[in-house]
Amino acid sequence: MRDPDDELEPQARDLGGGFVVQRLLPAAARQAVGPFLFFDHFGPVEAGPADNHDVRPHPHIGLATVTYLFEGAMLHRDSTGAVQRIEPGAINWMTAGRGIVHSERTPDDLRGRRRRSHGLQLWAALPQADEESEPVFAHTPAAAIPAFEVGGARLRLLVGSAYGAESPVAVRSPTLFIDLALAAGDALPLPPAPERAVYLVQGRAQLDDRPLRPGTMVLLRPGDEPMLAADDDVRAVLIGGAPLGPRRIWWNFVSTRRERIEQAADDWAGGRFASVPGETEFIPLPERRF
Repeated sequence: MRDPDDELEPQARDLGGGFVVQRLLPAAARQAVGPFLFFDHFGPVEAGPADNHDVRPHPHIGLATVTYLFEGAMLHRDSTGAVQRIEPGAINWMTAGRGIVHSERTPDDLRGRRRRSHGLQLWAALPQADEESEPVFAHTPAAAIPAFEVGGARLRLLVGSAYGAESPVAVRSPTLFIDLALAAGDALPLPPAPERAVYLVQGRAQLDDRPLRPGTMVLLRPGDEPMLAADDDVRAVLIGGAPLGPRRIWWNFVSTRRERIEQAADDWAGGRFASVPGETEFIPLPERRF
């Protein structure tokens, strides 16, 4: 029987315009799983023609953002000059390093009509030596992601290595991110990693003999080889990798050093971050400082 303290409950966060996400990391009980120190699940939600769920330009330092969609589309723009339509199945990995600014907006062809949105956004910490690396955006299309079956379960290996396959997504530390789809009766042994957690997106499933609840994340013990079994159609993700140690997190900034976050806040308030070509709006610095 597993310890109930290994289960993380979602916390609702309104990102503006009524766009609510369920946040699993960071949590009071656990800051990170492997390098992942932020995990948001949004949707499935249907937006109307008048809804505006755009995220205006905002800055990051010391982390990589990871965007993965199940449904819908968004348009990414950033201060490196990257412009990328993000669609289901692709992995979009933006390394902020010493500093980047980006926006996430509804593509023009979807504005003014009803549309659905469903996906995940994660932050991965960078190794301390890479915190001030050059910012870069990398898009890996859905067709380039390894997709295969294990015991009937359908897997997409988004990041890392598992089951004899390897993702083409380049990372700076050992990282694991897998999209799992199981039908009723399917069972899948979960692969090892220094730290791991399984998140049930939808459906009814069991981890060994423990029922899982949709919208919750269960932390797996090192050395365990649990079996994920589906009671009906299930969608889940497995995240993990090598831990990178504690980080300071404030607003959109991550660092091993408090003074670096304070500097980033001053730089954003002073307009010293690079701008996003074609953007004139921005999200202001929160009034309450770090």
